[in-house]
Amino acid sequence: MNTKEIQDIINFIKKTDLDDVSIETENYKIRVKKNSTSISEKVIHKSEKPLKIDKKESVIQKEQIETKAEPEVKASNNIIIKSPMIGTFYQSPNPESNPFISEGDIIKPGQTICIIEAMKLFNEIESEVSGKVVKVLANDSSPVEFDQPLYEIDPS
Repeated sequence: MNTKEIQDIINFIKKTDLDDVSIETENYKIRVKKNSTSISEKVIHKSEKPLKIDKKESVIQKEQIETKAEPEVKASNNIIIKSPMIGTFYQSPNPESNPFISEGDIIKPGQTICIIEAMKLFNEIESEVSGKVVKVLANDSSPVEFDQPLYEIDPS
């Protein structure tokens, strides 16, 4: 997808009363969010390094695609699993159920570790790592930001 195509999407959205649009293909994930004075969009391509293009009406940023909770390695060799999106963090599928994982549990890749609700959609977040849950870093039913630490995992 090139800059002209992205600008066409922005211009189309300006003409509508939509506030937030996401488009996802095999290679790209685009999110365009409109506020009262400007439009900003994020273009993510899975094979390119970060690139910023600034224009009067928009900001385009390319970065590596993220589809699951991204782990980060700390100095202590523990891994921090971060939120892949903005939303509300839930440790269990419903209020009456036990949490998906708790401190001391052993997790493996592909295992559901939490749910993040975004725009009335409940997104199951899967682990990309295996190990022992050292600490739950987010509070249940609380808002989380993109890239906010959720869990600390000991991979040994």
